Order: sequence, then C-alpha cells, then structure tokens
Amino acid sequence: KAKVVDLFCWVGWLTHWLVKQGFNVVAWIDIDNSCKFAFEENNQSKFIEMNIKDVDKNMINNCYWKTDIKILVWCAPCQPFALMNTQKSKYFKNEAVEDKSPIKKYADLIREVRPDIVSMENVAWLANEGKYPSFTYFLNTLKQCWYNYSYQVVDCTKYGIPQTRKRLVLLASRLWKIELISETHDEPVTLKETIGNLEKINAGEQSKKDPLHRSRKLSEINLKRIQSMPENGGSLLDIKDESLIPACHKKESWKTYIGNVYARMKRDAPAPTMTTRCTGFWNGRFGHPEQDRAISLREAALIQTFPSNYKFFDDDTNPWISKISKQIGNAVPVRLGEVIGESIKKHLELYS
Repeated sequence: KAKVVDLFCWVGWLTHWLVKQGFNVVAWIDIDNSCKFAFEENNQSKFIEMNIKDVDKNMINNCYWKTDIKILVWCAPCQPFALMNTQKSKYFKNEAVEDKSPIKKYADLIREVRPDIVSMENVAWLANEGKYPSFTYFLNTLKQCWYNYSYQVVDCTKYGIPQTRKRLVLLASRLWKIELISETHDEPVTLKETIGNLEKINAGEQSKKDPLHRSRKLSEINLKRIQSMPENGGSLLDIKDESLIPACHKKESWKTYIGNVYARMKRDAPAPTMTTRCTGFWNGRFGHPEQDRAISLREAALIQTFPSNYKFFDDDTNPWISKISKQIGNAVPVRLGEVIGESIKKHLELYS
C-alpha cells in the first residue's frame, strides 16, 4: 500500500534494503551518474540522474499516484556539514551558506508534498540544533506540518556494523509516534569476523577469484613504513627509523594526527569510519591489521556491510579503484538502511 521515493539514492544502500523489506520504491534520484551501474544492477531499478535542486513537488506527487501511504527517504551528502564543522568561525558568521543546505530543500519539499513518513540520515553533530540553523529549520517544518518525529545519534556498532561510526538518524510520521528499532548487538562485530576469511593478497594485487578483492599499489617508502609497523594496530608512532616518518608529521601541529594516518587497523575491534579514500594507506587508519597493504575494495565493502554479491562494475570492466572507493566510502553502512527499513515497516504494521 506504500510507495517510496529515494532522494540521493547513491549506489542504492537504502533502496536495496527497503526492497528487501517488501517496499515498493518507485523513484530513485541522484546527480552522480557514476552510481548508475551499481544502483540498477543490484536493485533492478531505473536510476534517475537529476540535481536535487530541480526536483519539485509535482514530480514527487506524480510518483505517488494512487497510493495509500507516501514515504520519502533522504540521505544528503555529509561533506557540506563536515566542512562547516571544521571551519566554524567562517561558516557560522555567514548563514547564507547554510541557506544553500540540501536539508532546507528537503524541508521545503516535505512542506509541499506532505508525505506520510519521512526518514533522514546525516552526520552526528547535526544533533546540536543550536549550531545548525538548517537542521533547526527542518525540525520546525516537521512541527508546523504536524509530524511526530524522533532522532538520535546512532552508534553503528550497536546494530552489528563493524565500524566505529556515528550517524544521526531521523524518522517522522503523520500517522503516529515513530522511532528506530532497539539496538541489536551488545558486543561489536570485529574486523576479524568481517574480513578474516578473505584470501591473502599483496599491495597492488587483485584476487583471481574475486576482482573486487583488490588493493592499491604502495610506493617503496610506504611499503617500508607498513612493514616497519607491528601487526594489529601499529602506526607511525611505532616506527624507530626517523627517515620513514613523513616530514609533515614531524611538525608540532601534526602530532595529533600521527597515530591516525599511515596506520593499521586492529584485528579484534571494529574498523574506523570508512571514507571515500578508505583504500589508501596514507589517508587514515586503513592499513590491513596483518598484511602489508591497505584494505581492498572488497574488505571496504564488507565493512560497509554491503552484501558479498553486490556489484559495483560490469564483469568485463577492470575496476577503477578510486571510483569504487568513492562509491563504497560515500555510502552509509547498508545494515543501517536495513534498520531504517525495519523501523518503518514496524511502524506501518502498528498504525496504518
């Protein structure tokens, strides 16, 4: 009885689990055409390439034609808010920058369309309402349009996601009170449980059995760096040879970061937050806990809880590692999409 429109669908992390939960997702919109293959291949759906600024109420209402329940889901890119968080003094003095926030666009669409159920996911620090006018505007819009809503900062490890990631998840409904399902895991899923059964490969190699199990090639000095680190959590702090320490990390201003880049993950703990550069050894704590390389595309996808059969490229295509790293890192953990889907489904079973 319900129809779903997915705005900022990316490679389909949320649509995939909404469909698995039995929802009829009728429109999938994103501006990035590089996601088209992965989205359509895994969801048997038509990817609509469009700038969200061009989406209007008429287009969305047409998608909801002849339906009892209208659901609108949204996961805008978090980079603008990450930028505002690191450059507070510049951005909070200029509210015109926040006026361009995609969240304000979402709020305006909700006001015009009045979907029955709404979901939104973004960076955790948006929960500090007083610092982000766009989020305050969004919440005020929900109140004015008579929505029941709840939001919380989700610790992903509490839902079986092997990643120390925290995200804000908001659910709103015009039917009745709505909230996220209860946490499902008391103990975190570890990196060993997630990627420990994959075959060993060297830096720059690709598995013959699994083309997505491919790691970046390391320069000679980066190979020496990771070889000089102890397994299971080693970092630049453990290297005795000063010549292997990057010059920038010898500066006083960089000492805060020295243990968090050019570093190995820990085998018996969740992985750090995946980013668009999660397969680069020098971009964070993305070194394999035991092998002398950064994590592979497959390992990154599993940490993001993509199903092992999720396809990111055609079988006849040699995977472009930077492009697919971006697709994997820019996604929200797929398991979180499943949690959102279960929460909406439980709400509909009770109140529709």
